[in-house]
Amino acid sequence: MFRSLMCLSLLAVALAVIPGGYRSGLAQEDTKAPMTIGTIERKDPKLDALIPKDAKIEVLAGGFKWSEGPVWDKKNNALLFTDIPNNRVVKWSAKDGVSDFLKPSGYTGKEEFKGQEPGANGLTFDKDGNLILCQHGDRRIAKLAKDGKSFETLVDKYMGKRLNSPNDLVFAKNGDLYFTDPPYGLPGQMKDPKKELDFQGVYRLNPKGEVTLLTKDMTRPNGIGLSPDEKTLYVANSDPDKAIWMAFPIKDDGSLGAGKVIHDATDEVKAKKPGLPDGLKVDQKGNIFATGPDGVFVFAADGAYLGKIVLGDKNANCGWGDDGTVLYICANDKLVRIKTTTKGLGF
Repeated sequence: MFRSLMCLSLLAVALAVIPGGYRSGLAQEDTKAPMTIGTIERKDPKLDALIPKDAKIEVLAGGFKWSEGPVWDKKNNALLFTDIPNNRVVKWSAKDGVSDFLKPSGYTGKEEFKGQEPGANGLTFDKDGNLILCQHGDRRIAKLAKDGKSFETLVDKYMGKRLNSPNDLVFAKNGDLYFTDPPYGLPGQMKDPKKELDFQGVYRLNPKGEVTLLTKDMTRPNGIGLSPDEKTLYVANSDPDKAIWMAFPIKDDGSLGAGKVIHDATDEVKAKKPGLPDGLKVDQKGNIFATGPDGVFVFAADGAYLGKIVLGDKNANCGWGDDGTVLYICANDKLVRIKTTTKGLGF
């Protein structure tokens, strides 16, 4: 995940500060409508069927150091997301606004963490409703235990060597867990002396606990997602020199075929637009919503570029919520949302 943290935006500063170091979310009972930001850049008329022409990008909360990993908690009708530098998972609901849900979230060691990103990154739920976390500081993927405080390690090594810092993840219907492992959680990143693997991998963890390396050819694998038929794996590459999104066919034996580039945003990065390819999510029709330079890119199932939700800021990840038609976006120090006319996978 791209990581060069910036000062709080003027917009976020305008939100009311509450104890805990972040701004309050806007609850349903509030009479004042949420602030709005950004625009919708429409490259193809097909985008109109996904995002209404009068859609607004609403600011729900702000003041985070770097927000990431949004996932909808259907049981509690709330959004969970990570604030990585603060080593916590935050909860937002329309009723109660923001509150701490879990701390620590990604680094549980007793010694001081020397890097900038100790906390959890990507989040998801398994079929049994357990919260699964990519833990930067602990360099593993873990399951939150029933006590709501301790963790069970699902995977932390490949071929006996410690993972770098698992970043994002997605479950297949059969229980296979696909995940990426760039170096962003290591204090020294690529040059960290404790880095044990000499590559950045994309992996599959099966329900038996067996880990398979799918590819090590991507320089900074980051956001990850599956097509609705689970025959294609999508992976973002957050390398400023190769800012691309890839699509890999999944073979019958579970290995990946030759990948193809869906879209190359390297020129936008070179033009100093904020952010890099990062987290992504897929809707029920196979459209891809992918955070990248200056906003959320929208691609059709065939890879056609339909347009962008322009935020004017770095943004890390997005996730479906409510009834599946609302897209929540972790935009640097803010949490925002946009209401769509499509529906995310899993709803």
